[in-house]
Amino acid sequence: MNHKVKMLKQIKVVFIILAAVAGFTSCEKYAILPQPFDANATWSFKNDIEPIFTGDKCTNCHNGAQRPDLRTGYAYNALTKGGYVNAPAETSRLYSHMISSGHTSRSGETDKLKVLYWIRQGAKNN
Repeated sequence: MNHKVKMLKQIKVVFIILAAVAGFTSCEKYAILPQPFDANATWSFKNDIEPIFTGDKCTNCHNGAQRPDLRTGYAYNALTKGGYVNAPAETSRLYSHMISSGHTSRSGETDKLKVLYWIRQGAKNN
């Protein structure tokens, strides 16, 4: 009987050691954070903002059939003349749509901040 108790204790110790090793090796040591960027940089619609809308993000729905038309070449006019870009930037329709529940997964935090800063700078077609 004493032998069985000793064996159970050894199994328990081995189990605890294995659990600890598994726990420590499964944790990431480094988190991957988005690269910081300068909010005061000059944001270009063509180079910084328009690419946010292309690909699988926005133009799947906003491709001319649904407003605003975010296809390359159409996006700036659709946003500015369609009333999606206005001051203050935090309450503009474009930024509000990007952070709303239906659109949050489509664009990352960095993209949302770029749009916010671009609107704050006057939403220029540069």
